[in-house]
Amino acid sequence: METNGIENKLKGLEGDPDLQFLLKGGDLLKVLSPSWKKTRYFRLQEDCKTMWRESKKTFKKNDTFSLDDISAVQMGRQSEGLKKNTEEQVEDRCFSIIFKSRRKNLDLIASSEEEAKQWVKSMQKVVSNLNNLSQKQKTEHWILSCLRKADKNKDDNLSPSEVKSFLHLINIEVDDEYMEMLFKKCDKSKSGTLTGEEIKHFYDLLTQRDEIDVIYGEYAKTTGFMSAQNLVDFLMKEQREKATLADAHRIIEMYEPDENAKEKKLLSKDGFLMYLNHPDAMILNPDHKDVYQDMSQPLNHYFISSSHNTYLMEDQLKGPSSTEAYIRALQKGCRCVELDCWDGPDNEPVIYHGYTLTSKILFKDVIKAISEHAFKTSQYPVILSLENHCSVEQQEVMARHMSSILGSALITSPLSDGMPTNFPSPEELKGKFLIKGKRLNKLEDTFAEAAADDNDVTEEEESNDEDAQKEKSTKKKLKLAKELSDMVIYFKSVHFNSFEDAQKNLSFYEMASFKEGKAMKLAEESANAYVRHNVEKFSRIYPAGSRTDSSNYNPVPLWNAGCQIVALNFQTPCTDMDVNQGRFLVNGKSGYILKPAFMRDVATDFDPITLTRGDWLKHKTLHVMVISAQQLPKVSQKKSSIVDPLVKVEIYGVPADVAEKETKPFDNNGLNPSWNENFQFDVYVPELALVRFSIEDYDSISDNDFVGQYTLPFNSLKMGYRHVPLFNKNGNLLPSAGLFVHIMVMDAE
Repeated sequence: METNGIENKLKGLEGDPDLQFLLKGGDLLKVLSPSWKKTRYFRLQEDCKTMWRESKKTFKKNDTFSLDDISAVQMGRQSEGLKKNTEEQVEDRCFSIIFKSRRKNLDLIASSEEEAKQWVKSMQKVVSNLNNLSQKQKTEHWILSCLRKADKNKDDNLSPSEVKSFLHLINIEVDDEYMEMLFKKCDKSKSGTLTGEEIKHFYDLLTQRDEIDVIYGEYAKTTGFMSAQNLVDFLMKEQREKATLADAHRIIEMYEPDENAKEKKLLSKDGFLMYLNHPDAMILNPDHKDVYQDMSQPLNHYFISSSHNTYLMEDQLKGPSSTEAYIRALQKGCRCVELDCWDGPDNEPVIYHGYTLTSKILFKDVIKAISEHAFKTSQYPVILSLENHCSVEQQEVMARHMSSILGSALITSPLSDGMPTNFPSPEELKGKFLIKGKRLNKLEDTFAEAAADDNDVTEEEESNDEDAQKEKSTKKKLKLAKELSDMVIYFKSVHFNSFEDAQKNLSFYEMASFKEGKAMKLAEESANAYVRHNVEKFSRIYPAGSRTDSSNYNPVPLWNAGCQIVALNFQTPCTDMDVNQGRFLVNGKSGYILKPAFMRDVATDFDPITLTRGDWLKHKTLHVMVISAQQLPKVSQKKSSIVDPLVKVEIYGVPADVAEKETKPFDNNGLNPSWNENFQFDVYVPELALVRFSIEDYDSISDNDFVGQYTLPFNSLKMGYRHVPLFNKNGNLLPSAGLFVHIMVMDAE
């Protein structure tokens, strides 16, 4: 079992100097504060996936982290920590490792500029290589990693006890008799240990995909292989795809590993499985991965990915504020970020959660971070939602910073020459920033050349108290700087009185923010009125002040009411964030999803609560067969812990569509559990529905543990036999895990 050679060859980096540099490793200065900079030895472990860091503390274990967890490796003093804790003269020696999860950045200093560049280049190359592995390569990589850990004495053989350790690592428990039978079957050399091909044979027996054999056997009519015509038949009958012989030939050319079979235009079982595991053949419609919707509609005709108190990394009372929180939200496709602005020292405004112990960050640093990262994930406009508590003097500083840092990307006047009558489109606003905040006068007044009498406006802040009487007492006069006021063009914050008042007195660009309780009540009691209101105007929803732990609320009822800016705490992993990720998974992850046509018509009679119109009764029926799962991660790192997985299938949408069904748990197997259970759902408003697949570790005496999930829009489902990728609790892809299902969507009779 020459794992090192196999590993490097598998990655296509055999003998690569950058990989060798990481495997050798070296000393780096780890930076935590201006006074805490300590030397640590870093190197890549032999699995080419795990980074090892030596700790100098006597009783502390040496630390490791997976390259799968790395979001980016940045050269220079770009991170907040390095800017704050190092001097400019070490700029060229600095670099940062940015993680996908809530884990803090790793800020490091190399001994020279050349060495820093070498670390950055090498890590970027290996991380990129890992990300581009095929599903088969990822599985092999994972297996090799587990084999290394199981081979305790590093003799490249596996004894029976090491095989048992290996089984635990790959999340499967088999009884001793079955393991002994498998072991003897594979131990062709009768040596009492497994080596090389014997280990491969052992793994192949364990991971045999019987369900794939059955499906493949149905269509492999040409001496045990699939011909191009057999493949066309499979694609048309099972996958409900329009397919031609040319399509089949292309698939065989791309996925068939056997050159002889490829030459004869045949698809082997391995090639068939490689095709089914390709992202374009999975459950998400590949046509929906890129921008596919009409992006020329007015902005208020879209759901917009939105964050609340974006600066917070943790809770709402004492956690840290950071520019990194903005970067992470923007990387996830968020298009509306919030800035709570307060007077700071030296006439520099700061951002933090007022009247709490959350840390403070400079307003100008936040604007710089937003400017740099706003359009890396999506080119569509970013809305800066200002909660302004600053004096006039520091508001003027805010306006100057935004003007100088954002430059021409900042919208400071309507796109049209005259007074606009509607919002511009996301397409027209690509690469632009829009300010949401208070304004001294109506936009119309600037065209009528009417000056405001004074610089007072009523301040209606987000109150942390649900009691209306107390909310009333928080209203006070806010002095507003004209420079800042004039930057508010399309999103003027106003108080909401009623739908009738808004219809009669508010201009299209005047919008209200609703705390979740009030918004939920309106969505339940005045659903159609809310939908109609949002055809012409914007609504922003934010979490209740009682959510001091940064928990979230279910955004679906607010989307059902047509609300565009449903702001969530992006830093908090939870089901609600999973659903938000699912809503914005499609359309190029642009952060903008076009509302259904019936939510863009001012005369719409759509009511998500009652669904009174006959059209909504022409529903769809969704049939889901949960077949199997592969390579599920261990929930507990205890050696003896093996998952007992069960699968939940949930529908999110209008109340009539909300449903949940689950399989029985499959005992002691996270490697290849199988269920073969069928579920059926009626879906009345597929345009608003989301489907969530989740896997939990069953526990009879306490709550089930989360294993993985995947949420996607109902209308983005592909039919037939499909693999479902799985995200971990932080919303990042689990490299080798997956679910296998059969999907059928039919018009109800």
